[in-house]
Amino acid sequence: MRLPRLTSLLLPVLWLAVLVSAVAVVDSRHQARMLFVELERLAAERDRLNIEWGQLQLEQSTQSNHGRVERVASEKLRMELPQPDDVELVTP
Repeated sequence: MRLPRLTSLLLPVLWLAVLVSAVAVVDSRHQARMLFVELERLAAERDRLNIEWGQLQLEQSTQSNHGRVERVASEKLRMELPQPDDVELVTP
């Protein structure tokens, strides 16, 4: 008589263990998907920031060329910036 009582107790415990493990699997897969989505978002943000960094480097290089143009204009072409008194603004 002890065997059927043990079986009747063991069956609900096993059923509960299977149910709990199924819920744990579903939860872990959901968490994995959420982490993957976050990883993809961060990768897109990294790519966007790399593009912005490249654009800033290009902008900086063009601004540094401006000084070179002024230096060449003043040294080789003997060009000078006008004095503030020599500048006239023309408005329509």
